[in-house]
This record gives sequence, C-alpha cells and structure tokens, in this order.
Amino acid sequence: QVQLVESGGGLVQTGGSLRLSCAASGRRFAMGWFRQPPGKEREFVAAISWSDTSTYYADSVKGRFTISRENAKNTVYLQMNSLKPEDTAVYYCAARKLISTAAPQREETYDYWGQGTQVTVSS
Repeated sequence: QVQLVESGGGLVQTGGSLRLSCAASGRRFAMGWFRQPPGKEREFVAAISWSDTSTYYADSVKGRFTISRENAKNTVYLQMNSLKPEDTAVYYCAARKLISTAAPQREETYDYWGQGTQVTVSS
C-alpha cells in the first residue's frame, strides 16, 4: 500500500519561508502539490515529472515556490519563499503512476494523496 506522509507546515509571517516534505513509500512516482484555501476548491500548486526532468508551477507561485526530489529518500519537497496571506491553505502532496508528463495540474490524474498539512501565513 502506497503511503504519502507530509510534514513541514506551520505558521509563518508574510515574506517568510517554509519547506514542505512528502515521503513516499514503495515505487517512484511523478509527484504534485495541491492546496485548498479556506472555503475554496483544491488547486494545483506544483508538480515534478517521474524522471525529474520537468517541473510545473501554477502562475500564482511561479518564482516563489520550488519543487524538488531527493531520490535516496524518495521524498519530494516544496520550498516556499516570499509567502503571502493568500498562500494560506491545507497543502496536499499527490503521486501518480502515469509516466507521461501530460496534464500534471489535473488532480484526477493522481492516484494517491497525503493527509494534508496546514500552512498559515499571517499578515
């Protein structure tokens, strides 16, 4: 059974940084991060391809967030800099078996989900 365990959320002031981690059990996957702000739908944040050759970002986080992977630990990270109050959300990591790089922003293409970690950015 595949498990995704997230960590690293918390409370930070505007302009601060946080790094989220997502440790995956089992095989290698293409990975993504999504978030759900209070009272809103879940939305795509970032993704990394199965081969690590491609990364993708939502326009709202481009230039501020970086997704990366540490292969030895089968862990994906989301480095979040210059945080804004509108980044406040529950952040979820997700894994997909699909090797293709098609549509990484579509959550229905992901097969496994973490439990979520809260990120709160105070103004």
